[in-house]
Amino acid sequence: MTDPLLELTEEQRAIVETARAFADEQLRPNAAAWDRDAHFEPSLIPKLGELGFLGMLLPSEHDGLGLDARSYLLALEEIAVADASTAVMMSVHNSLPTQMLLHFGSAAQQARFLAPMARGELLGAFALSEPDSGSDAASLRCQARREGDHWILDGAKSWVTSGTHAGVILAMARTDTPDARKGAKGISAFIITPDLPGYSVGKKEDKMGMRASPTVQLVFDGMRVPADRLLGEEGMGFTYAMRSLEHGRLGIAAQAIGIARAAYEAACAYVVERKQFGKPIAEFQAVQFKLADMATRITAARSLLHMAAAAKDRGVDIGTQASMAKLFASETAMWVTTNAVQLFGGYGYVKEYPVERYFRDAKVTEIYEGTSEVQRVVIGRAAVSGS
Repeated sequence: MTDPLLELTEEQRAIVETARAFADEQLRPNAAAWDRDAHFEPSLIPKLGELGFLGMLLPSEHDGLGLDARSYLLALEEIAVADASTAVMMSVHNSLPTQMLLHFGSAAQQARFLAPMARGELLGAFALSEPDSGSDAASLRCQARREGDHWILDGAKSWVTSGTHAGVILAMARTDTPDARKGAKGISAFIITPDLPGYSVGKKEDKMGMRASPTVQLVFDGMRVPADRLLGEEGMGFTYAMRSLEHGRLGIAAQAIGIARAAYEAACAYVVERKQFGKPIAEFQAVQFKLADMATRITAARSLLHMAAAAKDRGVDIGTQASMAKLFASETAMWVTTNAVQLFGGYGYVKEYPVERYFRDAKVTEIYEGTSEVQRVVIGRAAVSGS
């Protein structure tokens, strides 16, 4: 159910149809089992790459599709309707590591990594958070020190999406010294690959939702990183990460809208079939009011998201708009899935029906890539400053 109010080009309609067909054939039949078993299906990576869905925002010279942000978000929503775990893998890959390499990487770095990432030969990940630095990301402690032609990294990264299967990770580490800290200006970005000495995958989180998307800790123990793996300028890593997160927040908003839409569509189908007091519960006004509010909030969230995406495609700074879209869409997903569970009654609380999975998946959209509280800080500061 793509919003009929959205004006789509023929190319965008084809993208939606392709994404929906892939989701219906490859994801929907398996999503519940993957969630139950916390199973990440690695065969999805080359399949998504073959469709071009892992290089949607990359130009053709890097084997990408060179699409606009709106086209990418339309595809991402369709994937999220069927399986939010696959959607977050696709979102992180397209929004964070590929974009950081595209905008800040050297020609040699781009040539080495971007085309394989677009083709699905390398899955990308992003490593900013640490055990003691989440929302306060600038307080990270992972330390890098220069030693000849290498940087030596020591520390741990937390909450790394796709960390078990990633072939390239954009990781932030401090390049200032403990006795001369520079805050955010002391953080640099590094291109990490799993073959580096001192690299290992640590604890895999046992999560409430998004269970088919592996979230892990990465451990850097004297990890030797060639000097040419420094991304851009030393001390600019935090800035690069924040700029990329603006795009990432649009992806999370699309994912949240997909989850909300899945719950809404399931609820619409259920209330027509479920009978109480001699008639389908769809005939009760209280039920219709819930569906009306669901539809209205989903449409509003999608409109806010695509307004921000259109602005980004025009080259406008969308920091505040991205935060608004992410905030509203994620809270919409939580509200819609909560009410979908309510409409299903007791059946909504059991795993036989999908709405309990949608409910669990929705919650993290209010947390990762900037909590709702952080988004309100961004929006509030812009309001006070008049920007």
